[in-house]
Amino acid sequence: MHYGYIGLGNLGASCAACLLRAGFDVTVFDLDADLAAPLVAGGAVLADSAAALAEAADHVITCLPSPAISEAVLDQILPRMGQGTHWIEMSTLGRDDVLRLSEKAGDHGVRMLELPVTGGVHLAARGEITMLPGGDADLVETHMPALQAMGDKVFHMGPLGSSAIIKVITNMLAFIHLKASSEALMLAKRGGLDLAQSWEAIRASSGNSFVHETEGALILNGSYDVGFNMDLVLKDLGFALGFGREFGVPLDLASATEQSYVAARAAYGGTAQSPMVAKLLEDLLDTDLRADGFPDKLK
Repeated sequence: MHYGYIGLGNLGASCAACLLRAGFDVTVFDLDADLAAPLVAGGAVLADSAAALAEAADHVITCLPSPAISEAVLDQILPRMGQGTHWIEMSTLGRDDVLRLSEKAGDHGVRMLELPVTGGVHLAARGEITMLPGGDADLVETHMPALQAMGDKVFHMGPLGSSAIIKVITNMLAFIHLKASSEALMLAKRGGLDLAQSWEAIRASSGNSFVHETEGALILNGSYDVGFNMDLVLKDLGFALGFGREFGVPLDLASATEQSYVAARAAYGGTAQSPMVAKLLEDLLDTDLRADGFPDKLK
């Protein structure tokens, strides 16, 4: 199977590298050609445009930062994709975007598989991220070897649009947990506790979370570098709150958390790393959350 991979940011580059390591033929493209260099060194072919990539590959994977960019790229690749080829969309889209864009692809004889992922860029780099495909079962089966190369857990969530909902749910929980972990660490610091010891105690307690273990460590290091920025947080929380209105579910915690990230983006900018929501408390209280022995990036 020859895959074309468009969008070589933190997540996309990691997933494309996993395909290469698994022996797939991979052609890549990104507007920033420098991002492709490590993949080309590993055996990928660099296309000079999204359209050229679509013509060369059996199927196309995209991993892009917004629905608008996904649609713009789709418009470029559809005329060059053959009848019966597949578009695998790993970007985080709203359910309505998924259904609308799949219809547009279908008009060109191209079938869509939505494939959001969850777990963090560090797991993607190891080929251990969780994959959440949505779409026809035969498409999931066709691409299962590629999915298993990129991730270690695969959950077929149902028809198109299903994965958009679960992806937003998992991200909503992660952002709430990150805000909660920030507050917990600040309580420990202001209470005179050793932060490293407190982090370990929380990790061994009923209050632990995946986010505390991972992004909490980056807060204590002070790098905050998780490879996910404030703009992306607010995009995903916007999707979650939209689902809340649509399904009639009050999302009190998600609403309050959104306001914290609005404040963090105002303070540090949209490209600031998402764990910098903790820095709001650090700056407000003139108290840092540093501790020795914690990584600057997740491995």
